[in-house]
Amino acid sequence: MKNVIFNTPDHKVVFFEELTPASAVQANQVLIIHKGEGMLLDPGGHKVFSKLLSDLSLYIPPNQIKYIFLSHQDPDIVASINGWLMTTRAVAYISKLWMRFLPHFGLDSQLEDRVFPIDDGGTVLTLGGDCKLYILPAHFMHSPGNFQVYDPCSKILFSGDLGASLGQDYFVVEDFDKHIKYMEGFHRRYIASSKILRFWANMVRQLDIEMIVPQHGAIFKGKDMVNRFIEWVENLEVGVDLMTQERYQVPTG
Repeated sequence: MKNVIFNTPDHKVVFFEELTPASAVQANQVLIIHKGEGMLLDPGGHKVFSKLLSDLSLYIPPNQIKYIFLSHQDPDIVASINGWLMTTRAVAYISKLWMRFLPHFGLDSQLEDRVFPIDDGGTVLTLGGDCKLYILPAHFMHSPGNFQVYDPCSKILFSGDLGASLGQDYFVVEDFDKHIKYMEGFHRRYIASSKILRFWANMVRQLDIEMIVPQHGAIFKGKDMVNRFIEWVENLEVGVDLMTQERYQVPTG
C-alpha cells in the first residue's frame, strides 16, 4: 500500500508500507518530493527494489531523485543500494561508521564515490532549492551509527527504528495505550539504553512535529499523539538497563 501522507503544490510525502515479502520483517519506505526533486528514505532490500521503483515512478521520474538516505546499516534498509545508484543519479548518505560495510551488500566500486558519510553530529540537506531536511543524530537507537530525518516542510519526523511496531493491523495509531503492546518488546530489546532515549526526547522537543513516521509499523499523527510517544520513550527502561548477571551465564548441556 502507498499513501500520500502530506500533499501541497510544492511538497509531497509518499509512504509505502506493504512491499516487503511476507517472510521478512515488515519495513516502510518513504519518498519526499519538493519542487520536483526527491529524497528516498531507507529503500529496503533486493526483493523490494523492483516494486518500489515502479510505484515511485508514479510520483517522480527516478532521475529526479536527488538523495537516498540510509538511516543505518541493516539489510532491510541498504541491501538494494547498488540498484538505486545504478538507476538514478542520486547520491546516498549513511553514517561514517558504515561506509566500508556497503560493499558487502554488493555496492559496485564505480558507484562508491556517490555515497557520502554523515558525521556523528548529523547534517542538513536542501531539497528543491529551499526545503532544508535535518539529519538528526539517533545513535544507539538501535544502531551505533544511526540517524533520523526531520522535514520542516511537512513537520514530519522520520524516526527509523524508534517507534517501530510489529503485528498491528492499522496504518495510523488511534489508541496509544493499546498500541504499546506492539512496540514494547522491540524497544526493550533493540534500543541500547534509557539515557539515549532521554537525550533524544530533549532534542526533538525543540522541533515542531505533527507526525512521526517509523521505519516499521504504524505512524503517529497529530501533536497529542506525538507528545504521547515522546513521553513514553522518555520514561522507558530498555537495553542494558534491563540486563542482569543471570543473562550472562555459560550454557549447560
